[in-house]
Amino acid sequence: MDPDTRDTEPGRVVLRPAGEIDMANAPEFEATLTEALRRPAVREVVVDLADVRFMDSSGVRVLVHGAAVGRERDVPLRVTAPQPGVARVLRITGVGALLGLADVESGRPVARGWRGLD
Repeated sequence: MDPDTRDTEPGRVVLRPAGEIDMANAPEFEATLTEALRRPAVREVVVDLADVRFMDSSGVRVLVHGAAVGRERDVPLRVTAPQPGVARVLRITGVGALLGLADVESGRPVARGWRGLD
């Protein structure tokens, strides 16, 4: 997996991985995500999951680690457009709020921070 990485506007980086994010390719995805979060002058990193059809706990770990790196650098990490199976994994693991995902039922953004506790 080689995520498409684009600077869509000054300070905003969009990563668009495709296929599967699992233990076989999670290290590569993590390296790409960490590099994007550590770019000079970056203000936001968006991970567009529209083309990811499967994600295991390795992918969830990478996203949670990315959110922590972003928090240290004051760079929000936001996940968008997960396919239903991937959205379910993120929802049942309780990381949706941490990743800026909208509430599935209401469509409203969830509170920021770990499970909205911040």
